[in-house]
Parts: sequence; structure tokens; C-alpha cells
Amino acid sequence: MDTASSLEQPLWRARGGDRDAFETLLREHQSMVFSIAWNYLRNEAAAEELSQEVFLELFQRVASIESPAHLTFWLRKVTTHRCIDYARRRRNRPGIALEDVPEPSAPPAASDPFLSDVLNRLVSTLAEKPRMVVVLRFQEDLDPSEIAKVLDMPLNTVKSHLQRSLAVLKEKLERSKLEKARVRS
Repeated sequence: MDTASSLEQPLWRARGGDRDAFETLLREHQSMVFSIAWNYLRNEAAAEELSQEVFLELFQRVASIESPAHLTFWLRKVTTHRCIDYARRRRNRPGIALEDVPEPSAPPAASDPFLSDVLNRLVSTLAEKPRMVVVLRFQEDLDPSEIAKVLDMPLNTVKSHLQRSLAVLKEKLERSKLEKARVRS
């Protein structure tokens, strides 16, 4: 890449203190950061707050970001770690957010089985790191090697988390189907 085109990139301008360029970076990456947070936390307000914290940290550290690829990696890594930390803090304070309560007049649509309420609840029962591995793999469509880098885990650990998590989810889903069948009969 030549020097003239590299100077045009928002990252390089943001590193130089250009706030408009930083705003461009934020717009380019906010959906990815929010998506990871929302798919993991399943709470819109918490995902928004966490996203803001991630971008505030980016603003403070943008000078240390080396390239656009490093920026994406850094955002994924910081977001995933913040989500896991948030979940650990909240584990002892369960509650239901207002936006999680379904509206009585609108039944939830479940066209995609992975996005169904039942499966989302089952995924949320997984331990923090295996849950993040599942979210990054199936909601964010990262491959296992990318997940390993983002979470600072050996690749085989990521694969083990995926395999065990899918087996646990399958077992829990089958159990929930059996319980519903018993209730109906």
C-alpha cells in the first residue's frame, strides 16, 4: 500500500488525533462489537453499555493499534473478555431485564432454530468461556483458529469447548422436548 492511500485510512488519521476519523472507525465496527455483546449477554442495554466501554478504551489506546486487521482483532478480543467479565459479575445477581419480557400481544418468531428462545436460554446456561466460543462460532461466524486467537486459547481447547458445548446443548434440547411432551400428554 502506498503512503498516500495509507494516510487516507481512518485508522491512521485517528491515530493522529482526528476525531472524525475515529467516529468513522466507530461506525465501521460498532455492529460487530454490539453483535458479539448482544449474542453473548442477550441484554440490549448491557450490550450497548459494554460496547460504549469498548470504544472508550479504543479511543484511549488507538495509537497502539497497528493496522486495520489488528483493530478488528483487538475489538473482538476486548469485547469477548469484557462480556465474560460482565457475566461473571452478574452470575450472583440474576434478574430479568424489561426488554427480555415478551409482549403479551406479540408471540416470538422463531424461524431459525438456533435463534429460538429455547436454544438461546440453553446457550446461556453454558459456562462463560464455552458460551463465548459458541457465540463466536455460530453467531459471529468465526472459525476455530480465529476464536483461539481472540480468546487466547489453544486451538484444541476451542474445538473441545465446541464439541462439548454442542453435546450438552443437544442433550438439554432433547430433555426439554421430552418434558414438553410429558406436559402435553
